[in-house]
This record gives sequence, structure tokens and C-alpha cells, in this order.
Amino acid sequence: MEYYFKPQGVCSKEMIIEVEGDIIKKVKIIGGCAGNSFGISKLVEGMRLEDVIKRLKGINCGIKNTSCPDQLATALEEIKEKRMQK
Repeated sequence: MEYYFKPQGVCSKEMIIEVEGDIIKKVKIIGGCAGNSFGISKLVEGMRLEDVIKRLKGINCGIKNTSCPDQLATALEEIKEKRMQK
């Protein structure tokens, strides 16, 4: 299933996340630092939602309270929550 997430407080504008079961199949981050976003996307493909959340949650970008990795973790938490409600 494909999910769309609008990050807050970061340079990226949208995250498109494809999940199958509890495995991340694909992540596309639109906007932000192209190389870092692409690298993060490739690193998390094939990983479990919970593992990625644990690794990325709480990462800051400079003086910001969040970062693109932290926002990805937030998106994954929302996906996990929505799936549990079904």
C-alpha cells in the first residue's frame, strides 16, 4: 500500500512510502537534500517499520527540533497506527 506524508519543519515537501505487511518497499522523498534523501530511502528499503522508527526517531537537523529522518519516522508511526485501526 502507498502512503503520502507532508513533513513539518524540514526542507522536504512530501514523502511517498510503499509498505507491504510491516516491510518498507520503497520511499521517495520530494524536496530537501537530494543525496541524503535518496540515501535514506535506499537504506530503509526492505526494513521493518518498527526498526526504522527506532533508528530515526529523534534525529535533529542543526538547530531544528526535527529532520527528514525524524519526519520519516513520524510518517511510519502514522502508517503503523492507521494499520492497527483497521
